[in-house]
Amino acid sequence: MKKWLLFTAATLLALLTLLSALGLWGYQQLQQFSKTPLALDAPQEFQVAPGTSFHHLGRALQQQGLLQYDWHWKLLGKLQPSLTAIRSGVYEITPGDTPVSLLQKLVTGDEKRFSLTLVEGKTINEWRRYLQQLPHLTHTTQPFLQVLQQQGDLSAAPEGKFFPDTYQYRAGTALSTILEQSYRKMQQELQQVWQARAADLPLDSAYALLTLASIIEKETAKPEERQLIAAVFVNRLRKGMRLQTDPTVIYGMGDDFTGNLTRKDLLTTTPFNTYRIAGLPPTPIAAPGREALLAAAHPAQVKYLYFVSRNDGSHVFSNTLAEHNRAVNRYQRKK
Repeated sequence: MKKWLLFTAATLLALLTLLSALGLWGYQQLQQFSKTPLALDAPQEFQVAPGTSFHHLGRALQQQGLLQYDWHWKLLGKLQPSLTAIRSGVYEITPGDTPVSLLQKLVTGDEKRFSLTLVEGKTINEWRRYLQQLPHLTHTTQPFLQVLQQQGDLSAAPEGKFFPDTYQYRAGTALSTILEQSYRKMQQELQQVWQARAADLPLDSAYALLTLASIIEKETAKPEERQLIAAVFVNRLRKGMRLQTDPTVIYGMGDDFTGNLTRKDLLTTTPFNTYRIAGLPPTPIAAPGREALLAAAHPAQVKYLYFVSRNDGSHVFSNTLAEHNRAVNRYQRKK
């Protein structure tokens, strides 16, 4: 009896030792699995569909060659159940991510951020073509007009009312949500600039300043010229002269503009052709940035009434028509 008890005890001790060794080995294997980087060399987009379970996720990762779906994955879920409460969405897996770090992203909903840039000087139509190419955005039929309606802006003209900037979004975000941010930012920027404008501007509203800023934005990309361009237009408005700016003609032509502005185009009356109409066009012709808004609000203190391109992005400014004609002959007509 005593020998049997000793044998039994020894057997149990051996089994316990074996189980302990197996448990230690399993723990070490699991720790190694949890900390081993996934098999990828570059960032990779990974989508988790609604209703995806922890085990379905493991199989999907194996199908993409990122890890081996076996007992390590299953045991990880058993020992750390908090890591199994994954959320759907589009995520980015990066080199160095481990099974645990990836699961932590999925549990906290740390989805991939996408960005879009609304470039200054572009029109709504140009933005629309760009936005349609971006991934993971939810579109509506008329998102710009939708935002105007939601904000109580009864104008049917969205041009110029959205601030050009870079915006972040997650997969599935409605484009109108981003445009709402852009609209509010433009209203905020415009009101700040309007309140601090020069006292003697020949502009009767913040919207007029926005329209002028859009023309300035289209006329030059050189920061040092914006206030000079603004001065020319402001001086012309004070004297009752027509603005005679080509970008307004091009905007008024719409799809009829083929890239070459002709004399006939300049003589064709449209609501935007400032060779034919007095004052500002009825709406902005593009999206001005903050610097163009500031230039419109604070034009340079000069007497210039004319400018002409040097064909290198810069302009020659003149006080008189005679000076301007000489500059045109030199830089445009090559005389």
